[in-house]
Amino acid sequence: MRAKLTTGFAALLSLMVGGHALSADMSPVGLWQAVDPDTKQPTGWFLISDHDGVYDGIIAKMFLRPGQDPNVVCDKCKDDRHDQPWLGLEIIRGMKPHGDSKYDGGTILDPRDGDVYDAMMTLSPDGQTLIVRGYLGISFLGRNQYWTRLPDSDYSMLDPSIKSMLDPSIKSNPAANPSKR
Repeated sequence: MRAKLTTGFAALLSLMVGGHALSADMSPVGLWQAVDPDTKQPTGWFLISDHDGVYDGIIAKMFLRPGQDPNVVCDKCKDDRHDQPWLGLEIIRGMKPHGDSKYDGGTILDPRDGDVYDAMMTLSPDGQTLIVRGYLGISFLGRNQYWTRLPDSDYSMLDPSIKSMLDPSIKSNPAANPSKR
């Protein structure tokens, strides 16, 4: 009876997390989508990578409004990102693990105005939502964005310039490199 309950609970838990396997090594590494809270339309895709325990993120895909320049650059950036194209622009820098599902100590750039904010990220228990918070000084004075993890198949939809930045093992099969997920 106990074995049946345990098996049933595991199956229910699997359904509750969308069929994704739970893992002790879940991380923010991967491809994420931000959605406009008013229109519910995608605003961008972001690719987060792990560089020896420090997490950084770039703009991996932009969803432009009609008439918007696809070659927009960060002309208001005040650092090394000045005049860099938005596509591929590193907007998250220096995030470090702080507990099981929290990352902090880094910054996030708003390329629209060039402002850089302190940042923190929190990964949901199922690994499918990333709460990205930019703030001034103390986290209470900030704003959350909720990003949704995209399936590995969406890597194929990235611009060739972004694909060329990926780890070679991820280019052909994003799931092939579990240490980077």
